[in-house]
Amino acid sequence: MTTTTDITAGAPLTLLSEDEQMFQQSVREFAIERIRPLVHQMDHDAKMDGDLIKAFFELGIMGIETPEQYGGAGSTFFNAVLVVEELSHVDAACGVLVDVQNTLVNNALIRWGNEDQKSKYLAMLARDTVGAYALSEAGSGSDAFALALRAEDKGDHWVLNGQKLWITNAAEAGIFIVFANANPDAGYKGITAFIVERDFPGFRVGKKEDKTGIRASSTCELIFEDCRVPKENVLGEPGKGYKIAIETLNEGRIGIGAQMLGVARGALEHAIAYSKERKQFGQPISSFQGIQFQIAQAATDLEAARLLVYNAARLKDAGRPFLREAAMAKLFSSQVAERVTSVSVEIFGGNGYTREYPVEKFWRDSKIGKIYEGTSNMQLATIAKTILTDRL
Repeated sequence: MTTTTDITAGAPLTLLSEDEQMFQQSVREFAIERIRPLVHQMDHDAKMDGDLIKAFFELGIMGIETPEQYGGAGSTFFNAVLVVEELSHVDAACGVLVDVQNTLVNNALIRWGNEDQKSKYLAMLARDTVGAYALSEAGSGSDAFALALRAEDKGDHWVLNGQKLWITNAAEAGIFIVFANANPDAGYKGITAFIVERDFPGFRVGKKEDKTGIRASSTCELIFEDCRVPKENVLGEPGKGYKIAIETLNEGRIGIGAQMLGVARGALEHAIAYSKERKQFGQPISSFQGIQFQIAQAATDLEAARLLVYNAARLKDAGRPFLREAAMAKLFSSQVAERVTSVSVEIFGGNGYTREYPVEKFWRDSKIGKIYEGTSNMQLATIAKTILTDRL
């Protein structure tokens, strides 16, 4: 096994404050020491290590933006992005578990939860409970609001019937943010967000998907059969679920950009180290210009992706518009991840195509970046719309 080289050293760190650099380094060390020894087995078993999830809570990275009064770190969105990147540079499955917890579930509760909901659920999510975000359905992907899951008002409670598909963290989650249509005649304006606990009557987690990449991250269907949800578990207000979903996903896309940034970086670090050790024609392959140029191009693409992701995160923290920047960050980072991981496999040659070496996993993990939390085509549509209705 090769020893990787840290390619974030130097100029990129000028983008970070001293405190952010120290925080980033602590998470990086955790990822290398605690996660890396488990990656191969978790990928093989398609299951996240339970003790590792406990360690995420102990480290305080499951409630990064959550205010301290609810047990969180009271930190920034930018720090959440750093965490996702650092975890993903070792294992993208760990990165997305923490990403969904912070940028989607916690974020939705922080922004739209009432005080009772925050006191109860944010505290649980910071302490020991994994969260999941349930929007997608069989007929509701890019057309996110074509929801078949129905919610019926029964006076003192709601009843949900239907299914959700492709829900990240579902196998481990104890709390689910669920979107259902409470008034189909009103179209998307009938969509309502609910906080569903795992043990609510009529709710269960169904089949787990057997995926190509991010295999240790659970992706499952959710089944609602006359699921009773207390009236007080409406998030926001009835009919405002579409707004919660759109605005939360805009922030979540920056997190996916960070995940793909980490995936690309992890693969390239392994490729650089391998190129210095692998010899052909009596010299390391890193001495050949063909290899050097591939590494140079990959590193340049990686740096451009980093700037897009970090800029979008900074804009969010500053309270400035970031819709276009988030779409650009996700679009470009997912493209870079696919290219850089593919080049990394090629630098390893035949070894790169085997599971004995780490780069093939980064390659498999990269593909999902163009698909979930908004496909690349949807990001292009968002970017085009904002450009054509505004000035660059």
